Amino acid sequence: MAKSNEPVTIKKYANRRLYNTGTSTYVTLEDLAQMVKNGEDFVVYDAKSSEDITHSVLTQIIFEQEGKGQNLLPINFLRQIIRFYGDSMQMLVPRYLDMSIENFAKEQATLREQFSKTFGVGGFGVMEDQVRRNMEIFDRAFKMFLPNGRGEEATPATPAAAAAAKPDDFDELKRQVADMQKRLDKLGETPKE
Repeated sequence: MAKSNEPVTIKKYANRRLYNTGTSTYVTLEDLAQMVKNGEDFVVYDAKSSEDITHSVLTQIIFEQEGKGQNLLPINFLRQIIRFYGDSMQMLVPRYLDMSIENFAKEQATLREQFSKTFGVGGFGVMEDQVRRNMEIFDRAFKMFLPNGRGEEATPATPAAAAAAKPDDFDELKRQVADMQKRLDKLGETPKE
C-alpha cells in the first residue's frame, strides 16, 4: 500500500489522551515528537470540538523537551519572542522564523561536513561562538524595527536625529555581515597540510 501524502490525524480526548487514527492506537507526546523527527506529518484535532490544536500540541512538545533540560531555545531568544506578542512586528515574526529555520535545516548537512573537515570533532566551540555573534546581530537588527525605542539603545528625540542615527546602525550591520561572511569563507577553506 502506497504511503499517503495526507497528514495523519491525531485526536485529543477530554482525558488528555491522544489517539492516532492512522494506526488506531493511543500515542504520547514523545511518540508525536518522534513522528516529527521522522518527517511524518500530522494534524491534531480536539475530539469534542473538532478544533485544530496542532499548534498548541507542538508547543507542548517543545515545552516538555525544554523542561527535560534539553534547552534548545536561549533565554534571550525566548524573551525577544515574548516581546513581539502584541507588537506591530508580530505578524512578521512567524514567517521570518519559519524561513530562517528552513534555511538552517537545508544547510545543516553542509555545515556539519565543513565543520568536521575544518575542525574535526572539537570544532563546535567555534560554531557556538559564531551562533552567538549571529544572534547578537539578529537581536540588534530586530531592535532597529521596534517602535518607541524598546531596544536597549535610546530612541533619538527628533526625526532629524533618527535619520542621522539610522545610517550608522545600518553601516555597522553591513560591516558585521561582511565580517561574518569573511569568517565563514575562512571556515570553508581546506586547511593546508
